[in-house]
Amino acid sequence: MSPESLPSRRLAATGRQYRIERGGSAAVVTELAAGLRAFEVGGVQLTETYGDADIAPGAAGITLAPWANRIEGGRWTYDGKAQQLDITEPSHNNASHGLLRNTGYELIDRGAHWVALEGVVFPQHGYPFLVRHRVHYRIDDDGGLRVRQTLANDSGRAAPFVLGAHPYLRLGDLETGELTLTVRARARLIADEHLIPRSTGPAEGDWDLSAGRRIGTLSIDAAYTDLEFEDGIAKATLTAADGRSVWLWQDERCRYTHVFVSRKFPGRSVAVALEPQTGPANAFNSGQDLGWLEPGEEASVEWGVGAAL
Repeated sequence: MSPESLPSRRLAATGRQYRIERGGSAAVVTELAAGLRAFEVGGVQLTETYGDADIAPGAAGITLAPWANRIEGGRWTYDGKAQQLDITEPSHNNASHGLLRNTGYELIDRGAHWVALEGVVFPQHGYPFLVRHRVHYRIDDDGGLRVRQTLANDSGRAAPFVLGAHPYLRLGDLETGELTLTVRARARLIADEHLIPRSTGPAEGDWDLSAGRRIGTLSIDAAYTDLEFEDGIAKATLTAADGRSVWLWQDERCRYTHVFVSRKFPGRSVAVALEPQTGPANAFNSGQDLGWLEPGEEASVEWGVGAAL
């Protein structure tokens, strides 16, 4: 191969950066993990971001397939045979955030205000299936961001899946700790010390976010479900005292919103991840809302970010 035919250099740790724009809205999508690195409207930053030399801190903005969240001990059983995945969360001895976190996605299509990428999971220990994960980002007419994730099964047998994403929302330069978090959900998953759900309980008391709670010293790393959907959409919202707001929306296939309040995000005193998911952590073992794709089938979900500024 001659030097002239070599592909362009990747100048960021997350690979090629795809910028899409429409009106006053702009987003940056990364080759690595088909991640959302930045989204802004009218110059107001609505998602947490990071530098060129960094990979996504705290999994900021990455897409999750063929499972979201965690699998306990990386172990599960398929057709009577034990499966062992790599442990990628040693602190809790779990396999976390799927198999494409460290994969560069191929560019499929792009335009001024959309981009589509695809990553492939090849058969391997712990997940003996061939599946493709396509992620399509689009800025809509109203300036909001719409994301469509599709998993296709190219295997000769049924493959299990949970789809999700890991965006962190913010409201420009306002301190996130001063914002109010609202998630209209009637139930939450109760997890053990390794963050594996063991039961479901009502979202009440300190866990009730339905009327909004100031983030302040709030400490949450939990999934909410039995969400309130209106016209097929559920929202989780961050609101400022002056009424401005930013929200995550998700369609009815995403029956869970995982809320993670982090005080370890670089350069931020507090950051909030609002994660749309089709199933809970450890669904490969519990079977709770675990999706299955027959050979040749595919499944899609949509979510996005909007704001009132």
